[in-house]
Amino acid sequence: MIQPSFDDKATPCLLLDVDRMTRNIQTLEARLGRLGVPLRPHVKTCKSIEIARRMMASNSPGITVSTLAEAEYFFGHGIEDQLYAVGIAPGKLDRIAGLYRNGLALKLTLDNSPSARRVAEAATRLNCAFPVLLEIDSDGQRGGFRPDDPGLVETAGELTDAGCRVLGVMTHMGASYDCRNAACLERAAETERRAAVTAAERLRRAGFEAPVVSVGSTPTATFARNLDGVTEVRAGTHVFMDLVMAGLGVCAITDIAISVFTEVIGFRPHAGEWLADAGWMALSRDRGTASQDIDCGYGVVCDESGRRVDDIIVRATSQEHGILARRDGKPIEPDRFVVGQRLRILPNHACATAAQHNGYWLVGEDLAEGRFWPRMHGW
Repeated sequence: MIQPSFDDKATPCLLLDVDRMTRNIQTLEARLGRLGVPLRPHVKTCKSIEIARRMMASNSPGITVSTLAEAEYFFGHGIEDQLYAVGIAPGKLDRIAGLYRNGLALKLTLDNSPSARRVAEAATRLNCAFPVLLEIDSDGQRGGFRPDDPGLVETAGELTDAGCRVLGVMTHMGASYDCRNAACLERAAETERRAAVTAAERLRRAGFEAPVVSVGSTPTATFARNLDGVTEVRAGTHVFMDLVMAGLGVCAITDIAISVFTEVIGFRPHAGEWLADAGWMALSRDRGTASQDIDCGYGVVCDESGRRVDDIIVRATSQEHGILARRDGKPIEPDRFVVGQRLRILPNHACATAAQHNGYWLVGEDLAEGRFWPRMHGW
């Protein structure tokens, strides 16, 4: 790979290795292709039209979003088929009805009966046939209907009576992030699939077509062995990967495509620790690896070219400072770094770290030096 020269870049900033990103996208596409199910990429991770277009395979049904700002941004760039994968807040329904009138095909997610009643009321008031997926609780960690919940069919009926279109079900196996080995991840993927398929079959027996069965997370998408009955998979973190994914065994550290570019600004001789100008405002406060076998602090330290530096992590952060320390607690040598040296920090959670920045400075083959892709913000 051509090594970048970012001497003119103000630190901290976000780097994106396009070659790694492309490989990550292609790897998951190939896996899902073998299982015969299309990917509906979750763009909350990238929030960038340039990246989202690369995440959409030729057979992608559309994208997944988590905010209405994302929905509006990607609709403005021509992507009409979207799934809003968060239980809808009733206060957003007037805004959504306006988007529908402009041509956005936004499927809503409903995870409880009271919210469904509010949507039904709004459908009548606004004369808007909201398309809806009912969220299934496949792991007991978030909202949703249990597959055998009587309220599932009752809610579908209330929505249909109000003119809404119940398109099927969706689920997210958040418990997959608690796994520590491949066997656990395979079981999580099967539990996710079975819960969604069972719920969809209940709806169909009750007279609803329920053509959509949507499942997914990056861990379960990676470790699924059977997707019978599933019509689409949602995943987003795979585009960048991160230290949490590496800790789960979903990827290798060398697959992580984003990093925070930072500069060494000082040394703490009494502690044998160095300071960098990337604090939690640049790295985020996410400590997702703290519960894993290997705690990476607030990120893993690499040199300017992206090679890991010994076993050094960001041990602690303040708003604009990162404290670099050895994982084993031994002091770092006073000559290990120099003030002004540039480093990269690999993130715990790609979504959270990327959200701290306005865009991506690109690294990779055949890219004009200094090329920048912006990302959107807001709700």
